[in-house]
Amino acid sequence: MARGGYTYIMTNKAHGVLYIGVTANLAARVLQHRNGTGSTFCKRYGLTCLVLVEPHDDMTLAIARKKALKVWKREWKIRLIEGSNPDWRDLSDLIA
Repeated sequence: MARGGYTYIMTNKAHGVLYIGVTANLAARVLQHRNGTGSTFCKRYGLTCLVLVEPHDDMTLAIARKKALKVWKREWKIRLIEGSNPDWRDLSDLIA
């Protein structure tokens, strides 16, 4: 059976720098970003706020979605975030 995954977006503030990632364990990955060990990019720009999460039934679908989002225009990414999280709240409290 295929293992699921998540596509997610981290930022440092509303309309700030955006990072698009993919993981099988969202809680652990967000913790890594907050501790500065998740990615050099997130550490450099202080990206500790989780603003978008998309669950996928299969990791290959999550990876494909990440690749698609990375080529989107910034404006489209902002609209995607604001469609489900208009206040740019940190969603990390909602994950276990």
